[in-house]
Amino acid sequence: MSDLPDVFVKRGHAPGATAAEAAGLRWLASADAVAVPTVHHQDEESLVIDRVPAGRPSVAAAERFGRGLARLHAAGAPAFGAAPPDGPEEAWIGLAPMKNVPAEDWASWYASDRVLPYVRRAVDAGTFDASEAAVFERACDRLPALEEPPARLHGDLWTGNVLWDGEQVWLIDPAAHGGHRETDLAMLRLFGCPHLDRIVAAYDETAPLAAGWTERIGLHQLFPLLVHTVLFGQSYAGQALAAARSF
Repeated sequence: MSDLPDVFVKRGHAPGATAAEAAGLRWLASADAVAVPTVHHQDEESLVIDRVPAGRPSVAAAERFGRGLARLHAAGAPAFGAAPPDGPEEAWIGLAPMKNVPAEDWASWYASDRVLPYVRRAVDAGTFDASEAAVFERACDRLPALEEPPARLHGDLWTGNVLWDGEQVWLIDPAAHGGHRETDLAMLRLFGCPHLDRIVAAYDETAPLAAGWTERIGLHQLFPLLVHTVLFGQSYAGQALAAARSF
């Protein structure tokens, strides 16, 4: 029997994409909190990682994932916007560029690096007009000062990047960076996830969430909704505007 691992080969879609993903996977794995594929090889063109075995979601795995995600976030980051060690400043979330520049203040960083750059891209593409862009600018002016230290985020935690092998959850395709932990949870809720209520309950038991966090879900969903608006156009623009108008 071969001792070679069962692997999956990904091709990089742009310069720096494989380096960013490899650095993110290693950073998440170093927290020893949630299962992450091992990086076996990375170069400018490709990334070789473990293939995750297929399985069915279960309540037990969901609760283990919730506790593990809390520990992952608690592993922390040097700053909001910080890239993983050896990760590039010019990174990616899916097929959209994402800049990782360290900052001390969450609200100003979230506005300048996670909301407004994608609003500008959507305006340039003709998806938003000037009056709609102003809605996002007003929302950014009202961002609360969330007093928590930077968390170690997966950064693109939608359900497609949460894989179940029957025993546990594996996280793939990170856009890892330092941010607010509520952002990962809000993204997980955006497109739904099996046993989400059990995931969140186990998370909250492990690392209690701040009062009013459910009222801030739309705020944290601004980032992924705007990324989807940039990537896929008008179909997500209305959702992004509605989230911004709620503030």
